[in-house]
Amino acid sequence: MRPDILNPLFAETETLDGVGPKLKKPLDRLGLTRVRDLAYHLPERFVTRRAVDNADEVGEGEQIVIRLTVTEHRGGRSPRAPYRVLAQDTLGNVLALTYFGRASYTAKKQLPVGETRWVAGKLERFGDMLQIVHPDHVVEEGGDTLQRLCEPVYRLSEGLTQPRLAGLIAQALGKAPELPEWIEGSQRAKHDWPSWREAIGQAHKADHRDARDRLAYDELLANSLALMLVRADNRKRKGQPLKGDGSYRSRLDLPFPLTGAQKRSIAEVESDMAQEAPMLRLLQGDVGAGKTVVALQAMLIAVEAGTQAALLAPTEILARQHFESLRRMAEPTGARVALLTGRDKGRAREATLMGLLDGSIDIVVGTHAIFQDKVAYRNLATVVIDEQHRFGVGQRLMLASKGKRAPHVLAMTATPIPRTLTLAQYGELDVSKLDELPPGRQAIDTVVLGQDKLGALVERLAAQVAEGRQAYWVCPMVREMDGPEDIAAAEARYAALHERFGDDVVMVHGQLAGELKDAAMERFARGDAKLLVATTVIEVGVDVPNATLMVIEQAERFGLAQLHQLRGRVGRGSQKSFCVLLHGETLSETAQERLKLMRQTQDGFLLAEEDLRLRGGGELLGTRQSGDTPFTVASLEQITELLPKAYDDARLLMERDGGLEGKRGEAARVLLYLFERDFGVKTLRGG
Repeated sequence: MRPDILNPLFAETETLDGVGPKLKKPLDRLGLTRVRDLAYHLPERFVTRRAVDNADEVGEGEQIVIRLTVTEHRGGRSPRAPYRVLAQDTLGNVLALTYFGRASYTAKKQLPVGETRWVAGKLERFGDMLQIVHPDHVVEEGGDTLQRLCEPVYRLSEGLTQPRLAGLIAQALGKAPELPEWIEGSQRAKHDWPSWREAIGQAHKADHRDARDRLAYDELLANSLALMLVRADNRKRKGQPLKGDGSYRSRLDLPFPLTGAQKRSIAEVESDMAQEAPMLRLLQGDVGAGKTVVALQAMLIAVEAGTQAALLAPTEILARQHFESLRRMAEPTGARVALLTGRDKGRAREATLMGLLDGSIDIVVGTHAIFQDKVAYRNLATVVIDEQHRFGVGQRLMLASKGKRAPHVLAMTATPIPRTLTLAQYGELDVSKLDELPPGRQAIDTVVLGQDKLGALVERLAAQVAEGRQAYWVCPMVREMDGPEDIAAAEARYAALHERFGDDVVMVHGQLAGELKDAAMERFARGDAKLLVATTVIEVGVDVPNATLMVIEQAERFGLAQLHQLRGRVGRGSQKSFCVLLHGETLSETAQERLKLMRQTQDGFLLAEEDLRLRGGGELLGTRQSGDTPFTVASLEQITELLPKAYDDARLLMERDGGLEGKRGEAARVLLYLFERDFGVKTLRGG
């Protein structure tokens, strides 16, 4: 049960003055459904203004507050012309307050001739005239504009204005209770952090670094604690100790000898599976490092021990690819592998369900369909989850309910993750790293080109196709209206390339229906289509050995980790492969550094650390990247700086301070519910 002290914060936004059905819609679009959400909707930035008497001495573009007397209203000759209100400062300088469109009605009401007003806004020059376009505030004498010298700017959605949202947030903050202190005393003193209630108030008033850091730390502490509780609960659970006799694994016929990193990871997995406490391990492997082989070994240990294993993939395309490669590898061992997706129907589906129930199927590969209520297993003891970041902790816990006892879980990700973010997202998992590439994997040549070389690139592409090779062409957007006009869009690029290459070109993006996407992917995988135009939906798991060219258009708009993932789609066969990073005309310093790093190294772990360093500086890309962070308050910079401290503090609370019992433990429960990490509390017996 959520502690009563938090009830005011978890009340719906309709309980606030002025929120009816009309205002609720834009709030819902921003995810602001409860009082708590408004309190944590922190400003994106602050506008700092200077109070002035003399408009003539103000620099252009400066934010000011000034006392003006209205002298004249001038309407435009047409409805589209600007409406100007002329006014004088205390020294007699004339200033125009300029309005467009329907805002002129407001101006007529707010600014009667002869009256004095405080006006706040940005001063600009228009020819010889000083003007403020659409003032931020117009307040009568004795009003509060001078109090607004520093003002928060919030993220909005259509139907909301800054003043309206600021008013609702002020109401929400008024309902914030005094909460018990959950941060360890010496830690709080060292940083000189305010209490929770002071911090949440200060974070909306000015750029208080201490207040923002305190709130970020709270979120990181809640997350660390929840993951530790899940992990402790997992260790208390009874799993099935599984020891394989090698009878299946000894018959494997692998194309390459195992790398040192693969051998080490397999030994760690084998040791975990032999224990009664269920395994919870994350396998991080760089592109092409051979994670599937490690996963297969884990599943064969389960089969040798007389139990079943399942591999869960986030998409149907990936599930089918895993099924094909696992079936091929497992064939000499005699293990029976089946595929189960949401699209399977009729007799084939019934046969698979029967095989899982009677144990004649050893390994099943599929999407979420493999965990639906109707799917029953004879004895499911091991689960492999691919592309781990697509599945949350809650889903990992749900999987545990399918086995007779909690199954061993091996989570895999092809995105090398910096240590801090690994702690943040997978703090309850042990980590194995595949940081060596198997012999035979060729280095991929990476070339950086400007958009002006597009014609030559298309000719190069034509030569590749003529030789029977295949290629990818990745764009940041699906169609032009998804973002700024100058962004390369997949549909426009597909149309242009289709004119040149005809039906040799197929297109895949996230907004296509599943069947169309699968059909296009299958044509490309079979080699019937030579060129695949796509958005980043092909970032993970697509495996076409004959594809030797990857073009990434407007590469400056992608993060390093994403560029590295995309580059890893080629270089999978015996032919030399290339990756072309096409960039727009203007490149920021960060973008230049990013593209240079891509040319210099193919080490995904190094690139991931550099990506965090570069993006931590505030230049987060236009779209939030998959698996970035599970946080709403803490920035990448704060995660890097504060997470190790929060993690240590959580461990101290669990190991020394009696966990969630005792005074600080009670406060920590409040924290877990505040950040909705209560899945951690629920793991406690009777918690």
